[in-house]
Amino acid sequence: MEKEEQLFRKRVLELAELCFHRDMPSNTDFLNLNEQTIFQSISGTLPPVRYVLAGGFPGAERKVVCFLPSYKEELEDPPFECLRISARNKKFSGELTHRDFLGALMNLGIERAMIGDIVIKDLDGYVMVLKKISRYVLENLDTVGRTAVEAAVWEGAEELLEPEYEEVAGTVSSVRLDAIVALCGRVSRTKAAGLIAGEKVFINGQAVLSPSRQMEPGEILSIRGVGKFLFSRNGGQTKKGRISVTFLKYR
Repeated sequence: MEKEEQLFRKRVLELAELCFHRDMPSNTDFLNLNEQTIFQSISGTLPPVRYVLAGGFPGAERKVVCFLPSYKEELEDPPFECLRISARNKKFSGELTHRDFLGALMNLGIERAMIGDIVIKDLDGYVMVLKKISRYVLENLDTVGRTAVEAAVWEGAEELLEPEYEEVAGTVSSVRLDAIVALCGRVSRTKAAGLIAGEKVFINGQAVLSPSRQMEPGEILSIRGVGKFLFSRNGGQTKKGRISVTFLKYR
C-alpha cells in the first residue's frame, strides 16, 4: 500500500472517530473517484456513524464524505457551496474551459482537494468549493485566463446544474467492460484493457479491474482522462450479431 493511501485511510478513520466519540459532524475534502473507491472499501471497518457522499448536484463526480452526528438524519448544511464565476463583460469574453477555471483557482494557491466539480454553462463557470476557502476565492479571484471575472455564491446549484450530454452510439461484440471502454474512449480493446488494469476505469464511482465485467443500462462509466458516460440504452443485436448501445457523455 502506498504511503499516500495509508495517510488517506488514517485521515478518514480519524474523522469518523471524531464524529463517533464527540457526536459532532466531520467531513473529508473533495475525493476523486479512486479515493471514493478506497473509502467504500474501508467503510465497513469504521466506527458506526452515518455518512453521506455529496458533491452538490446530480451527477457530481468529486464528492465529500460527510459524517453525521446521532442527532442528524440527513445532511442539512453541506461543508461546501457553489460559486458562479462570470466574465465582467461577456461581450469581450472568450470561451473559457474547465482547465481555465481550474487553473485560475489553483493559481491562488488552492489545493485541488478543496475544489469539487466545475460545470460550464452559458459562458459562466459553476464551481463547488469547500466553505472554508469560499470567502478567499470571492475576495481574490479576478481573472480566468485573460478574462476579468467576478465571483458570487450561487444558490440552487442542485437544480441549475443538471448535466448536459452528447450522445455516443455504436455497436460492440458484447457489453463487456473492455468493449465498452474501447467504444467510449475510441481506443482499441488492448488499450481499453490497459486502462482497466491501470485502475483508470470506474463504474458508479468504484474502480473495476475485470475487463469481462458486464455493464447494465443506467450505470455510469468514468474513464480517467477521457470522460464520464451514462449507459443509456441497449438496443439489441444487429443483423451481424453485434449489440447496439447508446451512451450519454457528460459535457
